Amino acid sequence: MENPFDDIYFMKKALQEAETAFDKGEIPIGAVIVIENRIIARTHNLTETLNDVTAHAEMQAITAAANFLGGKYLKNCTMFVTLEPCQMCAGALYWSQISNIVFGAKDGQRGCGVMGTTLHPKTKIKGGIMTEEASKLMKRFFVEKRNLN
Repeated sequence: MENPFDDIYFMKKALQEAETAFDKGEIPIGAVIVIENRIIARTHNLTETLNDVTAHAEMQAITAAANFLGGKYLKNCTMFVTLEPCQMCAGALYWSQISNIVFGAKDGQRGCGVMGTTLHPKTKIKGGIMTEEASKLMKRFFVEKRNLN
């Protein structure tokens, strides 16, 4: 039997979080953390709401998942995030020892790949899941932001 809980299923959940961020005037990035096909953290950017440059979706998700698990390590967990993590978030993910990172759109300017950020040796990273949907949401956000100014 086919598993309905695939990368697309969970990326859609992350995109829902990104839509919530969009509605709040936050840069529309969403993230979920999953263990054994169960979402244990669902978050989005809160940098404007909290007036905190570190309140990226990934950082919020790491904290929520660690609280859920009762420990700082996210072994056997997968993060689904709509945009490739930045250097700061990738560094935090390194220390969390997360097993997998799956992202939607690539960040060609500030993404961990272009910045040469090192992930934990046991962390696997995969991009390109629902890239078009994630990219369209980001573009729509910045077009609307420019039109308001």
